[in-house]
Amino acid sequence: MELVPWKPFRELGSLRKEMDRLWDPFFTVAPFAGLGSEEWLPSADISETKDKLLIKLDLPGLVAKDVNVSVSGDILTIKGEKRKEEEEKDEHYYHCERYCGSFQRSFRLPANIQSDKVEASFDKGVLRVMLPRTEQAKKKEIEVKVK
Repeated sequence: MELVPWKPFRELGSLRKEMDRLWDPFFTVAPFAGLGSEEWLPSADISETKDKLLIKLDLPGLVAKDVNVSVSGDILTIKGEKRKEEEEKDEHYYHCERYCGSFQRSFRLPANIQSDKVEASFDKGVLRVMLPRTEQAKKKEIEVKVK
């Protein structure tokens, strides 16, 4: 049998961690988010290749005319608005999670982007913004020579 020194506050530390873990969902998920709010932020994926940066935004329920993409200096701004559908006269909501309203996302562009050649396309609720890199910014492979 092995003797282990008793540390009275060790149990309190683990109890505190468990209590914090129980409260985390309450403070991280706002239970009334969206009520009275006029803004939502669509999810964005940003990826890069040797030739370009690609930003994809999920915009379900929108059409291309509802979205505006602009570049000003080194800032790419994407704005849009999701309109509320017409509601039937005798329809009553008990709970509604679908959001309607405007949004705006801005992204700072790196210096090595050709802002005059930015292209945007919209298909099946996904906005794709392609940002081509400058020639100097493209990765160049250098051969290592053996002497």
